[in-house]
Amino acid sequence: MEKQKNAVGRRKEAVTRVFLSKGEGKVTVNGKDYKDYFPLVYLQNQVEAPFKTIEAADKFDVTVNAQGGGVKGQAEAVKLGIARALLEVNADYRPILKAAGLLKRDPRSVERKKPGRKKARKSFQFSKR
Repeated sequence: MEKQKNAVGRRKEAVTRVFLSKGEGKVTVNGKDYKDYFPLVYLQNQVEAPFKTIEAADKFDVTVNAQGGGVKGQAEAVKLGIARALLEVNADYRPILKAAGLLKRDPRSVERKKPGRKKARKSFQFSKR
């Protein structure tokens, strides 16, 4: 692998561009270390998941541009982006990543608000009399 590979990850409203290159396991999100950008441990685990699956935690450097959505959506978008970029590096990773469910884009997003209701499904209090 002579130059960096890139991929896009999406989740809810979040979109991330992931750039993968040979290195020693440094992950940078929007110019910060991922542990500073995602302070919660379960979000850090989301970012690390693809590397743990293929047991290559310290073989690649990752640079991520994240936009839109919230922290959780961005973390899961990074997870998908890293998994897709790893496929470009080595297609043999596909069965392992697929079995772990890392190549599937989560289609769930916020349901739209309906007219005459408070939110998508929540209704105003009903008074019979």
